[in-house]
Amino acid sequence: MKFFAPVLLAVLCASGPALADQSGYNAPKALLDTRETTTGQELAWPKGQARVTSLIVTLMPGQETGRHRHPVPTLGYLLDGELTISYDSSPAQRFVAGEALIEALNTWHNGRNTGSVPARVLVFFAGVDGVAPVEHAH
Repeated sequence: MKFFAPVLLAVLCASGPALADQSGYNAPKALLDTRETTTGQELAWPKGQARVTSLIVTLMPGQETGRHRHPVPTLGYLLDGELTISYDSSPAQRFVAGEALIEALNTWHNGRNTGSVPARVLVFFAGVDGVAPVEHAH
């Protein structure tokens, strides 16, 4: 089964146009295709036993994440709302529902819901055993 799902996805992606003609299926569209973080850093995978963690972060209007950083590649996808991220080393960036991002590596930052509705972010950490994917400032 572990082998089947990736193979099926690859086949569906490769044959998307043909499937669309016969069944109405539309091939998946990439949300993000990059080798860099939002601040222009080159992606680097951590060494060690791979561990993927995912969660949904919900911030109410005006609510903040607090200063934190990620030692592992982190993908975020805004399900709802608006989020502005302020970085110590780069200008702030605004993201809205439907946008994806690769968070800065080892860079202190703070996310704030700058919209008028709850912001929900689906987050995936590409980490390793023994390394927390988030470090909060004290």
